[in-house]
Amino acid sequence: MSDDLDQLAGELQALAEQLTDRAIDRLRRATDPEDPGAAGAAAEERRITRARRAVEKAVALLAGPRPGSSEDP
Repeated sequence: MSDDLDQLAGELQALAEQLTDRAIDRLRRATDPEDPGAAGAAAEERRITRARRAVEKAVALLAGPRPGSSEDP
C-alpha cells in the first residue's frame, strides 16, 4: 500500500476507535434508568455502530486484498 493510503487507513482506524468509544458511552447511557435520554441513546448507539462498521470497511478496502485471498492476483 502506498504511504498516503497507509496514512489515510491509519486515520480512519483512529476514527473507528473513537466511534467505538462513543458507542460504548451511548450504551452506558441507554442502560442507566435514571438518564432521561436513555431511549435516544440506544438509537444513537446503533447509528454510531453502523458508521464504525462502514469506516472499518473503508480501512479494509484501502489495505487491499490479503495475500492468498481470492482477490489476490
